[in-house]
Amino acid sequence: MTSDDKTFGRLPDHLLVEIFIRVPVSDWVRVSCVKKLWASLFRCDSMWQAALLRGYPFAESCKRWPGPIPQGLSRRRFAALYVTSHILALDTDLDEVVGHTFLFLKDQLEISDMPPSLAILHGTMIDQFIACGRARDEAHELASCIWLGVIGNLEENENTFLILKRLAFQGNVFLPYPYARSEEVQWRVFEKLFTDFRDCLSKVDYYDLLASAKSRFQFIPSTWLGY
Repeated sequence: MTSDDKTFGRLPDHLLVEIFIRVPVSDWVRVSCVKKLWASLFRCDSMWQAALLRGYPFAESCKRWPGPIPQGLSRRRFAALYVTSHILALDTDLDEVVGHTFLFLKDQLEISDMPPSLAILHGTMIDQFIACGRARDEAHELASCIWLGVIGNLEENENTFLILKRLAFQGNVFLPYPYARSEEVQWRVFEKLFTDFRDCLSKVDYYDLLASAKSRFQFIPSTWLGY
């Protein structure tokens, strides 16, 4: 260990936190793997509270909102605001609510045991935005943006393949506006299945999905055709 390493290792926790929150977020995982002490700091709420106030100083004055999706602790709040600004790239006075709704949907979709129905998930998001004073049209637009963001940020693995199949086969039957998912969201689901996960489809899956797509969309791209 060099003398610089020893000096850095003797720094008090609050100074380490001040250093870490100035490191790019993309490097935080690597930083936390250097030492057990550093990893423990990334598990502390004080670290995330400092990061939250440095990155999003307006969050300190943010009050809790009504609706079914809670605010969460500092780490969750930081993740929510990061999602809105870096993944969804939205500029809205509901930044934190939108981010928490994104995390809520992603978490619920990735639950392997008895996940809730898609209609309930979509309805929960719509109700959240309406509870925050948004009109039905804006609530529907925000929910659609979140669906597209979550679908686009799922890892390409077997679990995502199963999630997308479930999304494709669970339709919007008897769901009034704005509680029906948008056609753009439905299209994106089928597009990913027929392109990114094409090699995962069995013959039965392929023809079932194609029949479902033809029943929903007037136009089917040629790239979707042919097993």
